[in-house]
Amino acid sequence: MRLFSKVFLVAGLLFAQYASAQYVQSEGSKKFDALMQYINYAYVDSTDESKMVEDAIVAVLKELDPHSVYIPKKELEKMNEPLVGNFEGIGIQFNILKDTLIVVSPISGGPSEKVGLLAGDKIVEVDGENIAGIGLQNSDVQKKLRGKKGTKVNVGIKRRGSKSTLNFTITRDKIPIFSVDAAYMATPDIGYIKINRFANNTIDEFREGMAKLKEQNMKHLIIDLRGNGGGYLKTAIQLADELLEDRKLIVYTEGLKNPKQEYYTTSKGGFEKGKLVILIDEGSASASEIVSGAIQDYDRGLIIGRRSFGKGLVQKPFSLPDGSAVRLTVARYHTPSGRCIQRPYDEGKEAYYKEFSRRFENGEYLSEDSINFPDSLRYKTLNSNRVVYGGGGIMPDVFVPIDTSMNSTYFNKVNRKGLFSEFTLTYVDKHREELEKK
Repeated sequence: MRLFSKVFLVAGLLFAQYASAQYVQSEGSKKFDALMQYINYAYVDSTDESKMVEDAIVAVLKELDPHSVYIPKKELEKMNEPLVGNFEGIGIQFNILKDTLIVVSPISGGPSEKVGLLAGDKIVEVDGENIAGIGLQNSDVQKKLRGKKGTKVNVGIKRRGSKSTLNFTITRDKIPIFSVDAAYMATPDIGYIKINRFANNTIDEFREGMAKLKEQNMKHLIIDLRGNGGGYLKTAIQLADELLEDRKLIVYTEGLKNPKQEYYTTSKGGFEKGKLVILIDEGSASASEIVSGAIQDYDRGLIIGRRSFGKGLVQKPFSLPDGSAVRLTVARYHTPSGRCIQRPYDEGKEAYYKEFSRRFENGEYLSEDSINFPDSLRYKTLNSNRVVYGGGGIMPDVFVPIDTSMNSTYFNKVNRKGLFSEFTLTYVDKHREELEKK
């Protein structure tokens, strides 16, 4: 199929989702169509049509917002895994130290744990092929160890205390990706739940954690959304539904081709009455901001931390004929008070993604006085009429400055080189028996 045919097939597929009328080419489309015909008919050299298609799609999307992206077929499944909530493989957390694959931890209940792999084991062979000392990368590990459920892989292990290589045959299976990192009692009556993403399985994990904490007489709750970059809109709505009373507007979305759609709480939530704190920082985005914004607008709890990322755009995936996809921004979301949390992106994508550096240089991570919002972005909470702001993330009710000891130039340089991980893995490997006794 020629390049111009592919491009307009994509355009037609996208257009068909919003209108039943027959797609009509614009003058600009006709011009591009003619250009591609000339290239196919008369260009002096052969062309890589597939690459030209990829480059054309990427170039078009660059003219849109920073969150409309193209995802090649080979990357699509990997990108979806964290939100789907599982992948298929042998079930290990690993690191590469001195060109050797080290098992940091076998995932509980997974295939590797079942056959006897241990933390600290060094995987040196996969299906008879040596993988130590060959410049192994994370992507190489995934290619060799991941695979369809039910398929088998043979691994050779070097284990401390064993002179010979140990061989294991592992049957691959579905491996869960957990989105609740922790759920425990911080004090005798305050529970703490850390959520790292908003995935398919998040609400079930949250409810399970809540039930465990209630059994321990939890009265109040801290939900930690620091570093949580978001996920599914529906999951954010489900979480807010657990925390707010019935028939409350949680969020609404609206776009030029997407009419306003409102989402309300629907049933009695699991934690509607106790005191509530939400922790956020500059890494809290999208779905995290939906939850934080709703809690803040209804004065349901305190938002503590630093100003959130500022992503108030809704993406929808559209499949392309070759198995690749685009995630296209179709709407903006607004908190119950009407705030749009999206920060400006009119200065281009490079400036948009340098926002964190700009905030740090301006002192915004150290003092809330360095953060200025225009009056046009001023809103009021719905119960107590407190002033809140839109247009650049969720501004917390209680500001907590960043720990500068973890953000020095020297610290970042050491961290980028992986020296912290290297030291930790080496120390644990040498002192494993001693540590396990403690």
